[in-house]
Amino acid sequence: MRIVLAQGNFHVGDIDANAQKIVALTKEASSRLGAGLVVFPELALTGYPPEDLLLRPSLNTRIQDALVSLASDIPVPIVLGYPAIRNGRRYNVAGFLQPQRFGELQEYFKHCLPNYRVFDEKRYFHTGDAPLVVECEGVRIGITICEDIWHVQPAAQAAQAGAQLLVNLNASPFRRDKHEERLEQIIARATENNLPVLYCNIVGGQDELVFDGASAAVSSDGEVVVQGSSFKEALVPVDVDVEGDLVTVRGERLPVPQDEESVYEALVLAVRDYVHKNGFRGALLGLSGGIDSALTLAVAVDALGAENVEAVMMPFRYTAAISIEDAELEARNLQVTYRVLPIEPAFDGFMNILSDAFAGTEADVTEQNLQARCRGTLLMALSNKKGYLVLTTGNKSEVAVGYSTLYGDMAGGFDVLKDVSKTWVYRLCEYRNHAAGYELIPRRVIERPPSAELAPDQVDQDSLPDYDELDSILELYVEQDYSAEAVIRAGFDRDTVYRVVKLVDRNEYKRRQAAIGPRVSRRAFGKDRRYPMTNGWRPGD
Repeated sequence: MRIVLAQGNFHVGDIDANAQKIVALTKEASSRLGAGLVVFPELALTGYPPEDLLLRPSLNTRIQDALVSLASDIPVPIVLGYPAIRNGRRYNVAGFLQPQRFGELQEYFKHCLPNYRVFDEKRYFHTGDAPLVVECEGVRIGITICEDIWHVQPAAQAAQAGAQLLVNLNASPFRRDKHEERLEQIIARATENNLPVLYCNIVGGQDELVFDGASAAVSSDGEVVVQGSSFKEALVPVDVDVEGDLVTVRGERLPVPQDEESVYEALVLAVRDYVHKNGFRGALLGLSGGIDSALTLAVAVDALGAENVEAVMMPFRYTAAISIEDAELEARNLQVTYRVLPIEPAFDGFMNILSDAFAGTEADVTEQNLQARCRGTLLMALSNKKGYLVLTTGNKSEVAVGYSTLYGDMAGGFDVLKDVSKTWVYRLCEYRNHAAGYELIPRRVIERPPSAELAPDQVDQDSLPDYDELDSILELYVEQDYSAEAVIRAGFDRDTVYRVVKLVDRNEYKRRQAAIGPRVSRRAFGKDRRYPMTNGWRPGD
């Protein structure tokens, strides 16, 4: 038989549209690929994660209606993820649904509910404890859901119940190196039970999360024999051969993006889906001539097309001539709409209004922040007028230590680089230029010292440690939860570590008011790392 893994991009909450997509994909898999069974990802019917939509009183009725409708429309059996209330309890369910046989629906309730990092499934679901083995075209198929594959017991139970093949429905978010970790778990379950494992993952951007697809099939001896595409919707065929009790699987194995390519593709997908799913006409950003905005512009164009992106240079008296030149060159290289809006008149107007209130005071960071807020106001005005989403350009290093201005350069709806450290910004720029085959992002932008250009001759390293050192400290403190003393023992200067740690802790209030951005690291700010703004925690702990 042929099983097709349907890694679709589903819209959270739009149950009707998701059901229509499920029918369309099933029909295509059946007619074009000859599928005898189509497998969909975890919670495909609601999209993932539905969060508190699960608590809406009408949700269960809508799900039930959709399942009845699906049974009447699908041409071949499917395995489908959805939430359901059974006997007064809500479960994360995988259902085996056959055409015209809704009354014979068989359901598996997810056993292992993740409740860490970005997951909080115990808020919504009860755990199941029984295996489910269904028969399709003479093959006994054990069904599990996502986190179940990271634990020994669910797969072992399915094998003990007579499964010849395991199917695992997933909504597994992307982060760097995640694919290899997933494969380790899939291979372990396959070899422990001497059964092939089919892994079907969702694809798409959902607020802070990115799902990369990369559905796969692993043989009973642990070989990856089928590998689906990454960061795009796909129907992934897996041929299943049966000789007695022996089941083997085969199909095409596509390459998986690695390192910079995988992160860049994740950012592109995140921007595309956030803009399209939220109904924006396009995106715009402030183009400073610096490396962060240059990379953000490249991602936006790759996500949306140059015709749907606008770049705005907003110079001031401290803006270097080379910044203006480089911004224009970047915009020309990427063929986007480009305009120049000097902020000097707006700044002077604010200073005139504030002249009495500021009398007798010295110029300080207030005037620098006011420049950034002039820019933020202009970008938001353009956003309102054009229906374009403002992309902010702060990287993870800056977000971590608060090197940004509330209601200024932080103004906007989506921060593309929020989970991308400064050192990774450089790596991604080099990757994008290599992929283009020429300096799409000008070499001078990459090589010149970064600067906010809010004061004469200002560079970032006047206020921050060298980015290589800063990012190494942040990786230990933020992503790996080292204490300050543990970071120092790892070889970093004590004063520098305590300075960085205090900045991270002190700027939680800014991050709570910042735009969301796609998660690509082991631990991102936002859903992944939530600290109280008001607290008495000592940074050395």
